[in-house]
Amino acid sequence: MTNTPALFIHGLWLHASSWQPWSDLFAARGYAPVAPGWPGEPDTVEAARRDPQAVAGHGIDDVTEHYAAVIATLPAAPVIIGHSFGGLITQKLLGRGLGRAGIAIDPAQIKGVKPLPFAQLRSGFPVLGNPANRRRAVSLTPAQFRYGFANALGERESGDLFDRWTVPSPGRPLFEAAFANFTRNSPAAVDTANTTRGPLLLISGQQDHTVPDVVTRATYKLYGDSAATTELKQFPDRGHSLTIDSGWRAVADHTLAWLAAQGIS
Repeated sequence: MTNTPALFIHGLWLHASSWQPWSDLFAARGYAPVAPGWPGEPDTVEAARRDPQAVAGHGIDDVTEHYAAVIATLPAAPVIIGHSFGGLITQKLLGRGLGRAGIAIDPAQIKGVKPLPFAQLRSGFPVLGNPANRRRAVSLTPAQFRYGFANALGERESGDLFDRWTVPSPGRPLFEAAFANFTRNSPAAVDTANTTRGPLLLISGQQDHTVPDVVTRATYKLYGDSAATTELKQFPDRGHSLTIDSGWRAVADHTLAWLAAQGIS
């Protein structure tokens, strides 16, 4: 019997290795986890910092096709778990019928989402403030990370997470998402009307600055016309760091319980 694959997709500014605690937990629960990086991403945090432009220029479609190719190598359809832009890509892949189920955690806004809170604009400004960043990779400062990811944490934990996991990331996906509603064939578009896709769980940290709760709720509403299972879980006191901070286990345990409720293990 083949164990169900679990494909983990990270978002901007975190390295793929940040999923290691989740991978270990899912493996202990009988899944077969894989957590490949984005196109061009070096194997370690240190290597990614030494070569910041290795990931420059990659957009949403590039990353989606990269993970679609990974899925094609797996022995069975995976559970897809993505955070931030990884959550957007999770929805794109699930909408294409490439996953058994999807969990999108604080997912970047897809086309059709209209709320644009100030906190989200401020979090994206390190990239969106300079149009040349569309072709570059950009790093966050500790202060920018604290505002966008770790605002619900203490200063020490924020600093520890910044030192451990942050890497430069391409600016292009942020521009693509920001202008999605003004772009006819936006790469941020998702097939929200697909009635034959696997079940989808959207997770929101209600203190998130990078993807505020109102954005995730607006995403959830876009699935209203689909008969496929779509559910929303909100964590009241959590920010964008909820997959990597000291409370990650509560999010992971809820994810595992939800998958079990869908008959997936």
